Amino acid sequence: MLKVKDLMSTPVFSLKETDSLHNARSLMNLQRIRHIPIVNADNKFIGLLTHRDILSATISQLAELDPETQKEIDAGIPIREIMRTDITSVEQDSHLKEAAQLLLNHKYGCLPVVSSGELVGIVTEADFLRLTINLLEALNDKD
Repeated sequence: MLKVKDLMSTPVFSLKETDSLHNARSLMNLQRIRHIPIVNADNKFIGLLTHRDILSATISQLAELDPETQKEIDAGIPIREIMRTDITSVEQDSHLKEAAQLLLNHKYGCLPVVSSGELVGIVTEADFLRLTINLLEALNDKD
C-alpha cells in the first residue's frame, strides 16, 4: 500500500515564524506555490501560511498603494501574526488513502508531513492530481 512518503514533495519550502509577509509573498511568487509550512529554529512544524492568508492580510488593491509601499508594509508584518496554527499534519508512514480522505473531507489544500514533529515534506491536492493522471495513463496504456 502506498504511503505519504511515496508521494510527498521534499525538500519543502518553509519559513520561520519571524520571517515577514514580504518573504512569504516573494517565496510563493518565485516558487509558484500556495502553501508554506512554518517551522521554528529546530525545524519543528508550528503552522501554515496559505495564499488565502496572504490575500487576507493584504491591503486592498482599491487603496491604490504603489508596490514599494506595499513591500514596506509587508516587510513589517511577521508571519506569526497571520499564520494558522490549528493545522492537521500527517506522518510520512501514513497510508496515502488516509491523507487523501483528510484532504477531501476537510477541504484542505495540503497536509504538512512530519516525523517526530519535524517537517519532512508536504503533500498537496496537486500531488494527488498528478498521481491520478499517471494512473489514468497507465490504464489507457493497457487498452
